[in-house]
Amino acid sequence: MTDPTPPSASYRDSGVDIEAGDALVEAIKPAAKATNRPGTMGGLGGFGALFDLKAAGFVDPVLVSCTDGVGTKLMVAIESGHHDTVGIDLVAMCVNDLVVQGARPLFFLDYLATGRLAVKDAARVIEGIAKACQDSECALVGGETAEMPGMYAQGHYDLAGFSVGAAERSALLPSGIRAGDTLIALPSSGVHSNGFSLVRSIVQRSGLGWSDAAPFAPGETLGEALLRPTTLYVRTVMALHEAGLLHGCAHITGGGLPGNLPRVLPEGLGVEIAAGSWPVPPVFGWLARTGNVSQDEMLRVFNCGVGMVLVTSEPERVLSLLAGRGETGHVIGTVTSGGPAYRMKGEVDFSA
Repeated sequence: MTDPTPPSASYRDSGVDIEAGDALVEAIKPAAKATNRPGTMGGLGGFGALFDLKAAGFVDPVLVSCTDGVGTKLMVAIESGHHDTVGIDLVAMCVNDLVVQGARPLFFLDYLATGRLAVKDAARVIEGIAKACQDSECALVGGETAEMPGMYAQGHYDLAGFSVGAAERSALLPSGIRAGDTLIALPSSGVHSNGFSLVRSIVQRSGLGWSDAAPFAPGETLGEALLRPTTLYVRTVMALHEAGLLHGCAHITGGGLPGNLPRVLPEGLGVEIAAGSWPVPPVFGWLARTGNVSQDEMLRVFNCGVGMVLVTSEPERVLSLLAGRGETGHVIGTVTSGGPAYRMKGEVDFSA
């Protein structure tokens, strides 16, 4: 006689492994603890994270928050098997947005969603997050790992980041931008984390694989070169801001220079940029040539070598402070009165 009782169902059988999630939390605890900073209270494992603004040294603080992701750059990491740097990208995309408001990043939370949790790969991602948090003096106070069978293809995952910073009310940016101010570009490390749907389309057109030699980066594979992480600008921008040298700054992400510079300008002001005033990394020349991408499209989609733009009335002091830190800045233009919000003079050279 057949037993009518069906077999017992379990969460694990349906595709969710609670023990794997617990193992990930234990694996990342040392990395998260290493990001502690003044103001951090408690550790991972609670239902919420506490932060003490007074202990962080603020007197009259304004909180600044932001959220972002890594976009389809994740597909390069997934398909190439390199998961160590996308966590850095995740943090950078958030904290670089905070500092343009004059805010110092305080704490960070991450969200990782996948179909089935691969603990080793996820740990590599989160270790990258922790490293970037340390470099930004920002505490990794918590996060969420979600296993959702049926939502993601085998081996795929998505990342989102959430950061909170603070600034003294009197030190918020932008402030005091006026015609005649100088624009100084801080170099990008490469493509950063925008435009990767176009990047992947161009790579497909090229016929190259992620493990093939990068035509624009000797000694690196194509996957390694394109996964170079987004530059963290926190310490540099905060050093300049605390020296009283900034009227504003713009993080050059999706939309490029024409889409991001006008966002920090008061009404009635514009910017004039001199093409050729900064070096364009070879990756952008390769993308432009291989994809037959126009200059306007390149500048609208990619940072084209400019990761952050500083607005200042004291360019010599800014350049001197940067040089003292072993960093480079390039004067690329000025703030103008009247006229268009954005104007580029000349042609950008993508031939290199």
